[in-house]
Amino acid sequence: MENKLWTREELILALNLYLKLPFGKMHSRTPEVIKMAGIINRSPGAVAMRLTNFASVDLYHQQRGIKGLTGGIRQVQPIWDEFEHNREELLFESEQILAQLEHQSIEAKYANILEGIEQLKGETKIREVKTRVNQNVFRQIVLVNYSGRCAVSGIDVPDLLVASHIIPWSKNKEERLNPANGICLSAHFDAAFDRGYLYFDSDFRMNIGPKLKQYAAQPYYFNWFKQFEGKQLDLPSKYLPSQEFLEWHREYVCQ
Repeated sequence: MENKLWTREELILALNLYLKLPFGKMHSRTPEVIKMAGIINRSPGAVAMRLTNFASVDLYHQQRGIKGLTGGIRQVQPIWDEFEHNREELLFESEQILAQLEHQSIEAKYANILEGIEQLKGETKIREVKTRVNQNVFRQIVLVNYSGRCAVSGIDVPDLLVASHIIPWSKNKEERLNPANGICLSAHFDAAFDRGYLYFDSDFRMNIGPKLKQYAAQPYYFNWFKQFEGKQLDLPSKYLPSQEFLEWHREYVCQ
């Protein structure tokens, strides 16, 4: 079983798992690895090896000097390149494959986030399903990357956390699902960041923008914002926020 070549579908599922796991959990004892091994009829060790192969081609880890396992690069490199150039299609395809192997439709698997689209038809419905599923996967990736905590306040209540886009979803299609375009923030920090009331500088420190400083006399200002001014983000385990994206946010959102 372990000597057969990995199929494209298996490699896509390994990439999906790679993106959803912290770097330190890419080993055969991790429950998510064991579950994936059962789904694709591989050993946990084989799945873990593929995850470290993806780490070898991930520019983030290359820049950190971490090589991972290089033996399988030839197989995973094309999948990684496809992800880099067409994240929306590949992530959605990976979720479709996963749902099928779990013996359910993508609509059934994500029924909780697809409410309200029952009346949509054809391409309109397909597009909406893809958008919502990909947004959900992006949230999973970003929250794992920040260990399930707001990068400013440390709040770890999942329902109060948002995978906040640095460059908004509507402004740059190519970077919508780039993990480096996401920061895990609690809801009120996400809203303030999204509207330019606060921003992060090149040292990843939180700064309060002029629009929010107008409310400095209000009682809530210190507790909810001022006390965090100058605090550096709790940096993620894999993908740092892109300096290029943060600069774009400072220039075009915090005017």
